[in-house]
Amino acid sequence: MTGWIPVILLVLAAFLVAAFVLKLERRSWTTLGAVLAFGLAGYALQGSPDLPTAAKEAVAETAQSGEAMVAARRSLFSPSQPVPSWLMVSDAFARQGRYMEAAQLLRSGLGANPGHGEGWLALANALVEHAGGRVTPASLMAYGMAEETMPGNPGPAYFLGVALLRSGMPLEARRVWTDLLDASPPDAPWREDLAARIGQLDAMLAQMPAAGQ
Repeated sequence: MTGWIPVILLVLAAFLVAAFVLKLERRSWTTLGAVLAFGLAGYALQGSPDLPTAAKEAVAETAQSGEAMVAARRSLFSPSQPVPSWLMVSDAFARQGRYMEAAQLLRSGLGANPGHGEGWLALANALVEHAGGRVTPASLMAYGMAEETMPGNPGPAYFLGVALLRSGMPLEARRVWTDLLDASPPDAPWREDLAARIGQLDAMLAQMPAAGQ
């Protein structure tokens, strides 16, 4: 049961961030929930690699995860905001689970457009996915650039927190989210939801030692 705690923590955090903080449309909640449930099913089947459908399910899970990741990031930005072609093509790669190609294209686009904040955020997410959900020095740098080029945008800190959770570092994730909450304006629309999520994370953290005994 202990091994499931970080996985459940990740799934809950990903849904809460997309649905409440990033304001994913309510009509999309069912689809997002199905994607996350599919991911849990894939995790459960990991211990049985000899199952005939395991490879196909892994491919489908990767593609659906990429779709959800791009949708969550795009929800941070106005649909009327122009999206450069290199970011659009990179998103197409990410939706297919081809994160290395997505990251390579983003690096090229950012080389000519170093002030494009959404591009840096997309690169950070692609690097995390390419590393199997782990935070790396390169992804940390990209998250930092996204925050530097988009002051006041909660996206870099939210996605970094989710990545830290996936990397098995819930305390670090809590620190990132708490710092963001402290730095957010009193009237920031995400404050109430973020405070509630931190409280839920605290409750789950409090249960982890007991579950491991």
